Amino acid sequence: MEMANAVRALSMDAVQAAKSGHPGMPMGMADIAVYLWLQQLKHNPANPGWWDRDRFVLSNGHGSMLIYSMLHLTGYDLPIEELKNFRQLHSKTPGHPEYGLTPGVETTTGPLGQGFANAVGMALAEKALAARFNRPGHQIVDHYTYVFLGDGCLMEGISHEAASFAGTHRLEKLIAIYDDNNISIDGEVSGWFTEDIPARFKSYGWHIVEGVDGHQPDEIEAALHTARAETGRPTLICCKTVIGWGSPNKQGTAGAHGAPLGESEVELTREQIGWHHPAFHVPDSIRAAFDCRANGAMQEAKWHEKLTSYAAEYPQLAAEFSRRMEGRLPDGWSDHAAKVIRDAPDKPLATRQSSKVALDAFGPVLPELIGGSADLTGSNLTLWDGSVPLDEQSEDGSYIYFGVREFGMSAIVNGMALHGGFIPYGATFLMFSEYARNAVRMSALMGIQSIFVYTHDSIGLGEDGPTHQAVEQAATLRLIPNMSVWRPCDTQESVVAWKAALERSDGPTCLLFSRQGVVQQNRSQQQVEQIEKGGYVLVDSAEEPQVMIIATGTEVELATAAALNLSESGVQVRVVSLPCVDVFESQSQHYRETVLPPQLTKRVVIEAGVTPLWAKYAGAQGKVLGIDRFGESAPGKDLYSFFDLTVQAVERAVLELIG
Repeated sequence: MEMANAVRALSMDAVQAAKSGHPGMPMGMADIAVYLWLQQLKHNPANPGWWDRDRFVLSNGHGSMLIYSMLHLTGYDLPIEELKNFRQLHSKTPGHPEYGLTPGVETTTGPLGQGFANAVGMALAEKALAARFNRPGHQIVDHYTYVFLGDGCLMEGISHEAASFAGTHRLEKLIAIYDDNNISIDGEVSGWFTEDIPARFKSYGWHIVEGVDGHQPDEIEAALHTARAETGRPTLICCKTVIGWGSPNKQGTAGAHGAPLGESEVELTREQIGWHHPAFHVPDSIRAAFDCRANGAMQEAKWHEKLTSYAAEYPQLAAEFSRRMEGRLPDGWSDHAAKVIRDAPDKPLATRQSSKVALDAFGPVLPELIGGSADLTGSNLTLWDGSVPLDEQSEDGSYIYFGVREFGMSAIVNGMALHGGFIPYGATFLMFSEYARNAVRMSALMGIQSIFVYTHDSIGLGEDGPTHQAVEQAATLRLIPNMSVWRPCDTQESVVAWKAALERSDGPTCLLFSRQGVVQQNRSQQQVEQIEKGGYVLVDSAEEPQVMIIATGTEVELATAAALNLSESGVQVRVVSLPCVDVFESQSQHYRETVLPPQLTKRVVIEAGVTPLWAKYAGAQGKVLGIDRFGESAPGKDLYSFFDLTVQAVERAVLELIG
């Protein structure tokens, strides 16, 4: 109890010093965290990235002082000064845990339920890697994923998606610990959250451990041993706790949830729990009992002995395992990718078909490529030739049937990317990126290599109508910081887009593909190479251009056709294909001005979507052809005519500009 009280004291002191935060959950879950971290969790504070460590996810991330206290006390590089600077500018202890900022934090959490779904992705990655690389007597992939979650996580719809998926995939090394404290911001949840959680998870195929007193170490110990002994099912441990445990006047109430206890209540709590030490002080004897550095180093050393033995018997597998965990692409990758781009078919294809061309070419040489579709496999065309469904018959498969779970899919993809050893992707229609939006944003915030494939990218989707026709989605995805968004116009651009996504290790990529077919554009070798710059001159005039047409995706075909017609009338036209705005903007000013000369102010921009983004590229003297309203239900060709996105409309716009 004294060790748990150290966590309680640090948590309430840090929140009090910051004058903001959530002390209640850390105080309520302290007993569970102390037992788990000191008795069960396999980790090495000196090497937070050790490949075979257990993963710990704090899905109820508002209680961030719980994980910061545990990281600090167990020996991670998180000194007491950082706890004193909780929630302050540039500290390593932000309001919610952030991946890449605080050593030992496995994923950014706070948007409730997503950490749980990330944990499902991590557990799936562990299972798939183990199936691929483990051999009899050589268990080099053998770790658990633990996730703390609260009432709020389980109210969120994503928890249903992720829990159902985890049960279906029998993720036996996933252990979720539910903080059943009956309190959220608005008070006692019994007024709005009355479902039978154990029954719900039982229906998903989970193993349930009920009725655990979260303040009794012997019950916590028994529950965790039971969970680890379970095979064939993930486990949910339901722990009854008291939020703000130890606070005489606020424990068990919403008053302990999301605000400092107050100076007087902090002192009363010290007396109540018998913690007779000043703020932020932990006695040396207690610190010594927390210190996991020696044990962690020993555990990792034993694992390296296993890896050495494995490498002696299976040298090729060991080399491949290391390559994948280090995130290195295979030898010869660049030459292979260049050949795929060069040999791209020149027949008319929808760019979703072009995407499959890329997957068929890249999948066989990238065993780390894994992903699937949210019940749209035949439409997204993400099942590449030779891929094997990941299921109980093929636990090392490369294709995942996610079911109609766009949000859950995206957060699971994030979890797999965070785990390592895979380049994961998830696919749906572009419109349904809306369901997945927060997980997509989180991937950009974390800077991880998640790939989101979005087909049926515009009104070209046709008869399904405005509910399914993406109009504003491409623009809003481009607004997400650190998100790379490609909207290619044909097969060569689609292959380049996939190549860029597969090579981008410091952030996610959205790939937007069309339902309808497009013609393949003619390019010189130099133009092919310039696709990777995100924007380039696709067609240029024989003389100094009078006007420039800028387009993306399926509308590039309209631009080049209009340019051809106009050139026959003596109009000097430049056509710029801009498949990836963010990559283009990252190029040198010299290159950007070579493609888009500032003095060439007469510009027409065309994209089948909302227009505000393109005002920057059109300039004050230019025109933007797009759609600033919702679509209609009709065949795609009819819709392009109805919205005046035609070759003739582009020609008219050009002629109006040049007078």
